[in-house]
Amino acid sequence: MDSEFYRQQALRARDLAEKADQFTTKRLLALAERYDAKAAGPSRASRMIERAVPLPCEPESMRGLSGEA
Repeated sequence: MDSEFYRQQALRARDLAEKADQFTTKRLLALAERYDAKAAGPSRASRMIERAVPLPCEPESMRGLSGEA
């Protein structure tokens, strides 16, 4: 979706939060934060993250030493 759409949705959620009860206000403000995050797109750090490095396999020589029968 378009980042402008997410910004408008965040603004709408904040406007509604001003008129809502305390419980609903908290939820609407959390929703607005999520919309803001989507509008901003992925952060620079998250774009730089590559796939996790796979864990090394257990060496063949260690498989018999686990104590299992």
